[in-house]
Amino acid sequence: MALNVADLFEHAVDAVPKRTALICGDRQLTYRELDEQANRLAKHLAANGIGPGDHVGVYARNRIETVVTMLATYKLRAVSVAVNYRYVVEELRYLFDNADLVALVHEREYSHKVAAARKAAPGLRHTVVIEDGSEIAYSGVDYDRALAEQTAGRDFTPRSPDDIYIVYTGGTTGFPKGVMWRHEDVWRVFGGGIDFATGKYTADEWEQSGRAVVGTGVVRLTISPLIHGAAQWAVLGALFVGNTVVLVPAFDPGLIWNLVQQYRIAAMAITGDAMGRPLLDAYRDGDYDVSSLRILNSHAALFSQSVKQDFLATFPDLLITDAIGSSESGFTGFGRVTSDSDHSQGPRVNFSAQAILIDEDGGRLSPAPGVVGRVARTGHIPLGYYNDPVKSAGIFHEIDGIRYVLAGDYARYEPDGTVTLLGRGSECINTGGEKVFPEEVEGALKSHPDVYDALVIGLPDERYGQRVGAIVQARAGAEVDITALDAHARDRIAGYKAPRGYWLVADMQRQATGKANYAWAKRFASEHEDAVLTPR
Repeated sequence: MALNVADLFEHAVDAVPKRTALICGDRQLTYRELDEQANRLAKHLAANGIGPGDHVGVYARNRIETVVTMLATYKLRAVSVAVNYRYVVEELRYLFDNADLVALVHEREYSHKVAAARKAAPGLRHTVVIEDGSEIAYSGVDYDRALAEQTAGRDFTPRSPDDIYIVYTGGTTGFPKGVMWRHEDVWRVFGGGIDFATGKYTADEWEQSGRAVVGTGVVRLTISPLIHGAAQWAVLGALFVGNTVVLVPAFDPGLIWNLVQQYRIAAMAITGDAMGRPLLDAYRDGDYDVSSLRILNSHAALFSQSVKQDFLATFPDLLITDAIGSSESGFTGFGRVTSDSDHSQGPRVNFSAQAILIDEDGGRLSPAPGVVGRVARTGHIPLGYYNDPVKSAGIFHEIDGIRYVLAGDYARYEPDGTVTLLGRGSECINTGGEKVFPEEVEGALKSHPDVYDALVIGLPDERYGQRVGAIVQARAGAEVDITALDAHARDRIAGYKAPRGYWLVADMQRQATGKANYAWAKRFASEHEDAVLTPR
């Protein structure tokens, strides 16, 4: 079976060619138009020496050209590499070099950064420039001209499920790492190749496009940047089944609710509280008909129980799902959020059949209530990190002759057989021998009505090794009383988990994807006195 991203997309094109595939701003493309544009760009890249296995960077915000470039690259059996548009030149130098880019498609506004960084990547020999209104002189090939000079038909060589997909993930700290997957494996865990609710395998390469034919298509909104793997697969998975995808180039809560109303959007994905809270505030301040919205899911950042409950109170008919997983592991568990969910804990999900908890020595843990361990997953898992065999070896573990991947998450078995995600071990705080997971403390702090956002960090402490600290942002118009907030937290978590230092900020700094920026939080705490209101 041709379980390949490009083939799966082309099956949907052949099934529903006239259906709208992408909407962004005032532009729309049908499935046929999207396919033809991807064919043209693929042929342009091929004419300039780009072929199977070559790495093509995509340096752009969410826009139609971003998706076209991804699809064009896969059609060639090349590898698409999303470039974080917030990177400074030094970070770009690292990525261009580490990813072995040979071509780059980018928006004109980034031309000066590309010019400064490309010397670090001598293999980068071809650039295509997307016009965005910027008046920056640059010598790359014009995107529209590149498409106009090529034909729209398909005449590509057969593809393979072994073709490579790479997504760079920096997690919350350190240089980004390119996670390598086979197309079939990443499709199985992210793109609909396995039914997430039942664990049943999709029968063949035609099943998803077959569903497109019998259905009318669901309109889905992708808000998160396409530099993030989960956002990429929200788009690709929707295209495989003939849905319509609406993109936004930047997070704008008022615009998002207008789009939900205008296009009768039924499903949208957000990045935790970083998007959830502003969306709720904007909805309450406006007048929107969002009766079409039925499904909300979140990925890549903490979606606290208090914010989930706020969504359910505001939209009683909304289906909210919890999911745990990562770029390294794929999805490892899913659950439905209900109005009586435990507000004080992390996501609580049903484990996938391929996931287990293991101890610090790599042994399988018994699924007994209260047992805490590292999440491990087998089955369809990645090949490793690109250009980093040492770190690759560190994320895989063999248990009873079976290869598992460990992304670094910790979880706890519950009495009903579910698991509760506790957080990343890399950010776990060891205070006096007790383990504290930042996400749990952040959830407790965010449940306070005056708190808008919070990041929890471990700081050096002579007595305990580390102490818990919290960076807190108040809600608009509110003032956080630290004494009251501390008492609120201690009512919800054990005393040793409560912060021993608080810093108030006017604006929280997060990564472009909405993920926690713990490196910034630690720097901020080291440079400022406790509980001083300081702008970012």
